[in-house]
Amino acid sequence: MFGASIGRGAGRIINAMVHGLARASISPNVLTVIGVSINILCGLLFGFGHFFSAGVILIVANLFDMLDGSVARLSGRVTKFGGFLDSSLDRLSDMVVFVGLMIFYARDTEFHSTLNVFLTGAAMMGSVLVSYTSARAESLIPKCEVGFLRRPERVVLLIIGALSTHPGSSSLFANRMPAVLWILAVGSYWTFAHRMYHTWREVTNAERVARPDANAVVSPLSKTPEASSPSGSASNAGAEPRHMPAKAVGSASTSS
Repeated sequence: MFGASIGRGAGRIINAMVHGLARASISPNVLTVIGVSINILCGLLFGFGHFFSAGVILIVANLFDMLDGSVARLSGRVTKFGGFLDSSLDRLSDMVVFVGLMIFYARDTEFHSTLNVFLTGAAMMGSVLVSYTSARAESLIPKCEVGFLRRPERVVLLIIGALSTHPGSSSLFANRMPAVLWILAVGSYWTFAHRMYHTWREVTNAERVARPDANAVVSPLSKTPEASSPSGSASNAGAEPRHMPAKAVGSASTSS
Protein backbone atom coordinates (compact mmCIF):
# COMPACT_ATOMS: atom_id res chain seq x y z
CA MET A 1 0.00 0.00 0.00
CA PHE A 2 2.74 2.43 1.01
CA GLY A 3 4.91 1.42 -1.95
CA ALA A 4 2.00 1.85 -4.35
CA SER A 5 1.37 5.36 -2.99
CA ILE A 6 5.01 6.28 -3.57
CA GLY A 7 4.80 4.92 -7.12
CA ARG A 8 1.65 6.93 -7.88
CA GLY A 9 3.22 10.09 -6.44
CA ALA A 10 6.40 9.63 -8.49
CA GLY A 11 4.28 8.97 -11.59
CA ARG A 12 2.40 12.23 -11.12
CA ILE A 13 5.64 14.18 -10.75
CA ILE A 14 7.13 12.64 -13.88
CA ASN A 15 3.91 13.22 -15.86
CA ALA A 16 3.89 16.87 -14.79
CA MET A 17 7.51 17.25 -15.90
CA VAL A 18 6.76 15.58 -19.24
CA HIS A 19 3.78 17.86 -19.93
CA GLY A 20 5.78 20.94 -18.90
CA LEU A 21 8.69 20.05 -21.20
CA ALA A 22 6.33 19.26 -24.08
CA ARG A 23 4.56 22.62 -23.70
CA ALA A 24 7.93 24.37 -23.64
CA SER A 25 8.80 22.69 -26.98
CA ILE A 26 12.03 21.23 -25.58
CA SER A 27 13.56 18.87 -28.12
CA PRO A 28 13.71 15.24 -26.93
CA ASN A 29 17.18 15.01 -28.48
CA VAL A 30 18.35 17.84 -26.22
CA LEU A 31 17.10 15.89 -23.20
CA THR A 32 19.00 12.83 -24.43
CA VAL A 33 22.26 14.81 -24.72
CA ILE A 34 21.74 16.36 -21.27
CA GLY A 35 21.22 12.88 -19.83
CA VAL A 36 24.46 11.50 -21.25
CA SER A 37 26.36 14.62 -20.11
CA ILE A 38 25.17 14.03 -16.54
CA ASN A 39 26.23 10.39 -16.84
CA ILE A 40 29.73 11.53 -17.81
CA LEU A 41 29.79 13.61 -14.61
CA CYS A 42 28.69 10.49 -12.75
CA GLY A 43 31.62 8.55 -14.21
CA LEU A 44 34.04 11.25 -13.05
CA LEU A 45 32.62 11.11 -9.52
CA PHE A 46 33.05 7.34 -9.45
CA GLY A 47 36.65 7.72 -10.62
CA PHE A 48 37.42 10.09 -7.72
CA GLY A 49 35.68 7.85 -5.20
CA HIS A 50 32.63 10.04 -4.47
CA PHE A 51 30.24 7.11 -4.67
CA PHE A 52 27.24 8.56 -2.83
CA SER A 53 27.24 11.72 -4.95
CA ALA A 54 27.65 9.57 -8.06
CA GLY A 55 24.59 7.54 -7.06
CA VAL A 56 22.48 10.69 -6.69
CA ILE A 57 23.72 12.02 -10.04
CA LEU A 58 22.95 8.64 -11.64
CA ILE A 59 19.32 8.95 -10.51
CA VAL A 60 19.06 12.41 -12.09
CA ALA A 61 20.71 11.25 -15.32
CA ASN A 62 18.28 8.37 -15.73
CA LEU A 63 15.35 10.68 -15.02
CA PHE A 64 16.30 12.47 -18.24
CA ASP A 65 16.55 9.09 -19.94
CA MET A 66 12.91 8.44 -19.02
CA LEU A 67 11.76 11.92 -19.98
CA ASP A 68 13.11 12.11 -23.54
CA GLY A 69 11.01 9.26 -24.90
CA SER A 70 7.86 10.37 -23.09
CA VAL A 71 8.25 13.97 -24.30
CA ALA A 72 8.81 12.76 -27.87
CA ARG A 73 5.61 10.68 -27.81
CA LEU A 74 3.50 13.39 -26.17
CA SER A 75 4.67 16.15 -28.51
CA GLY A 76 4.49 13.97 -31.61
CA ARG A 77 8.21 14.32 -32.27
CA VAL A 78 9.15 10.65 -32.46
CA THR A 79 11.75 10.16 -35.20
CA LYS A 80 13.97 7.31 -36.34
CA PHE A 81 17.07 9.39 -35.71
CA GLY A 82 15.85 10.20 -32.20
CA GLY A 83 15.57 6.49 -31.42
CA PHE A 84 19.02 5.86 -32.91
CA LEU A 85 20.55 8.76 -30.92
CA ASP A 86 18.96 7.61 -27.67
CA SER A 87 20.11 4.01 -28.12
CA SER A 88 23.65 5.01 -29.07
CA LEU A 89 24.12 7.48 -26.21
CA ASP A 90 22.72 4.93 -23.74
CA ARG A 91 25.72 2.72 -24.57
CA LEU A 92 28.05 5.66 -23.93
CA SER A 93 26.30 6.38 -20.63
CA ASP A 94 26.78 2.78 -19.52
CA MET A 95 30.45 2.67 -20.43
CA VAL A 96 31.54 5.96 -18.83
CA VAL A 97 30.12 4.80 -15.49
CA PHE A 98 32.01 1.50 -15.70
CA VAL A 99 35.21 3.24 -16.78
CA GLY A 100 34.92 5.51 -13.74
CA LEU A 101 34.64 2.47 -11.47
CA MET A 102 37.63 0.81 -13.17
CA ILE A 103 39.75 3.92 -12.61
CA PHE A 104 38.75 4.05 -8.94
CA TYR A 105 39.66 0.43 -8.23
CA ALA A 106 42.86 0.67 -10.30
CA ARG A 107 44.19 3.69 -8.39
CA ASP A 108 46.94 3.21 -5.82
CA THR A 109 44.73 3.66 -2.76
CA GLU A 110 43.49 1.45 0.07
CA PHE A 111 40.57 0.45 -2.18
CA HIS A 112 42.80 -0.84 -4.97
CA SER A 113 41.52 -4.21 -6.20
CA THR A 114 42.57 -6.02 -9.35
CA LEU A 115 39.58 -8.34 -8.93
CA ASN A 116 37.15 -5.42 -8.87
CA VAL A 117 38.82 -3.91 -11.95
CA PHE A 118 38.32 -7.23 -13.73
CA LEU A 119 34.69 -7.54 -12.59
CA THR A 120 33.94 -3.99 -13.72
CA GLY A 121 35.50 -4.64 -17.14
CA ALA A 122 33.58 -7.92 -17.48
CA ALA A 123 30.34 -6.18 -16.49
CA MET A 124 30.96 -3.42 -19.03
CA MET A 125 31.55 -5.91 -21.85
CA GLY A 126 28.52 -7.94 -20.78
CA SER A 127 26.23 -4.90 -20.76
CA VAL A 128 27.35 -3.95 -24.28
CA LEU A 129 26.80 -7.53 -25.49
CA VAL A 130 23.30 -7.63 -24.01
CA SER A 131 22.32 -4.41 -25.77
CA TYR A 132 23.98 -5.36 -29.07
CA THR A 133 22.39 -8.82 -29.10
CA SER A 134 18.96 -7.28 -28.62
CA ALA A 135 19.48 -4.73 -31.42
CA ARG A 136 20.87 -7.33 -33.82
CA ALA A 137 18.23 -9.92 -32.99
CA GLU A 138 15.40 -7.47 -33.66
CA SER A 139 16.53 -7.27 -37.28
CA LEU A 140 15.59 -10.97 -37.47
CA ILE A 141 12.66 -11.33 -35.04
CA PRO A 142 10.05 -8.85 -33.75
CA LYS A 143 11.34 -8.54 -30.16
CA CYS A 144 14.23 -9.77 -28.02
CA GLU A 145 13.70 -8.45 -24.51
CA VAL A 146 14.21 -11.68 -22.58
CA GLY A 147 16.63 -11.93 -19.67
CA PHE A 148 16.50 -10.59 -16.15
CA LEU A 149 19.40 -8.08 -16.34
CA ARG A 150 18.33 -5.42 -18.80
CA ARG A 151 19.52 -1.80 -18.68
CA PRO A 152 17.01 -0.55 -16.05
CA GLU A 153 18.01 -3.38 -13.71
CA ARG A 154 21.70 -2.63 -14.25
CA VAL A 155 21.19 1.04 -13.45
CA VAL A 156 19.24 0.24 -10.27
CA LEU A 157 22.00 -2.11 -9.11
CA LEU A 158 24.66 0.56 -9.72
CA ILE A 159 22.60 3.10 -7.77
CA ILE A 160 22.27 0.66 -4.85
CA GLY A 161 26.00 -0.03 -4.90
CA ALA A 162 26.85 3.67 -5.02
CA LEU A 163 24.45 4.84 -2.31
CA SER A 164 25.50 2.02 0.03
CA THR A 165 29.21 2.84 -0.18
CA HIS A 166 30.41 4.48 3.05
CA PRO A 167 34.12 3.80 3.67
CA GLY A 168 34.81 2.83 7.27
CA SER A 169 31.25 1.66 7.96
CA SER A 170 30.89 -1.81 9.51
CA SER A 171 27.21 -2.14 8.62
CA LEU A 172 26.18 -5.33 6.83
CA PHE A 173 24.42 -3.26 4.15
CA ALA A 174 27.28 -0.81 3.57
CA ASN A 175 29.87 -0.96 0.78
CA ARG A 176 27.92 -3.31 -1.47
CA MET A 177 29.49 -2.20 -4.76
CA PRO A 178 31.78 -5.27 -5.05
CA ALA A 179 28.72 -7.53 -4.65
CA VAL A 180 26.90 -5.46 -7.28
CA LEU A 181 29.82 -5.94 -9.68
CA TRP A 182 29.63 -9.71 -9.23
CA ILE A 183 25.90 -9.66 -10.05
CA LEU A 184 26.46 -7.43 -13.07
CA ALA A 185 29.36 -9.51 -14.40
CA VAL A 186 27.61 -12.87 -14.06
CA GLY A 187 24.07 -11.70 -14.81
CA SER A 188 25.01 -9.82 -17.98
CA TYR A 189 26.53 -12.90 -19.59
CA TRP A 190 23.59 -15.02 -18.45
CA THR A 191 21.22 -12.56 -20.13
CA PHE A 192 23.44 -12.49 -23.22
CA ALA A 193 23.32 -16.30 -23.47
CA HIS A 194 19.55 -16.28 -22.90
CA ARG A 195 19.02 -13.81 -25.75
CA MET A 196 21.25 -15.83 -28.05
CA TYR A 197 19.24 -18.97 -27.33
CA HIS A 198 15.90 -17.13 -27.66
CA THR A 199 16.91 -15.68 -31.04
CA TRP A 200 18.13 -19.06 -32.31
CA ARG A 201 14.87 -20.71 -31.28
CA GLU A 202 12.66 -18.02 -32.82
CA VAL A 203 14.60 -17.90 -36.09
CA THR A 204 14.65 -21.71 -36.34
CA ASN A 205 10.91 -21.95 -35.74
CA ALA A 206 10.21 -19.25 -38.33
CA GLU A 207 12.36 -21.00 -40.93
CA ARG A 208 10.66 -24.33 -40.21
CA VAL A 209 7.23 -22.80 -40.79
CA ALA A 210 8.31 -20.99 -43.96
CA ARG A 211 10.13 -23.95 -45.53
CA PRO A 212 8.06 -26.86 -46.96
CA ASP A 213 9.02 -30.27 -45.64
CA ALA A 214 11.17 -31.94 -48.28
CA ASN A 215 10.74 -35.32 -46.62
CA ALA A 216 6.96 -35.31 -46.60
CA VAL A 217 5.52 -38.78 -47.38
CA VAL A 218 3.12 -38.86 -50.30
CA SER A 219 -0.12 -40.62 -49.42
CA PRO A 220 -0.96 -43.73 -51.55
CA LEU A 221 -4.39 -42.16 -52.20
CA SER A 222 -2.67 -39.42 -54.19
CA LYS A 223 -1.52 -41.91 -56.83
CA THR A 224 -3.53 -42.36 -59.95
CA PRO A 225 -4.76 -45.88 -60.81
CA GLU A 226 -2.31 -45.84 -63.69
CA ALA A 227 0.65 -45.09 -61.40
CA SER A 228 -0.43 -47.62 -58.77
CA SER A 229 -0.21 -50.52 -61.21
CA PRO A 230 3.34 -52.00 -61.57
CA SER A 231 2.82 -52.86 -65.21
CA GLY A 232 1.11 -49.60 -66.15
CA SER A 233 -2.07 -51.58 -67.06
CA ALA A 234 -5.28 -52.27 -65.17
CA SER A 235 -4.70 -54.37 -62.03
CA ASN A 236 -7.94 -56.36 -62.37
CA ALA A 237 -10.63 -57.24 -64.87
CA GLY A 238 -12.96 -54.47 -63.70
CA ALA A 239 -10.40 -51.68 -64.15
CA GLU A 240 -10.93 -48.81 -66.56
CA PRO A 241 -9.09 -49.14 -69.92
CA ARG A 242 -5.99 -47.02 -70.64
CA HIS A 243 -7.88 -44.92 -73.18
CA MET A 244 -10.44 -43.70 -70.58
CA PRO A 245 -11.23 -39.94 -70.68
CA ALA A 246 -8.81 -37.68 -68.80
CA LYS A 247 -11.66 -36.33 -66.66
CA ALA A 248 -12.38 -39.79 -65.29
CA VAL A 249 -8.73 -40.38 -64.45
CA GLY A 250 -8.48 -37.05 -62.61
CA SER A 251 -11.52 -37.85 -60.48
CA ALA A 252 -9.78 -40.85 -58.95
CA SER A 253 -6.94 -38.85 -57.34
CA THR A 254 -6.70 -36.57 -54.30
CA SER A 255 -4.33 -33.66 -53.66
CA SER A 256 -1.21 -34.36 -51.58
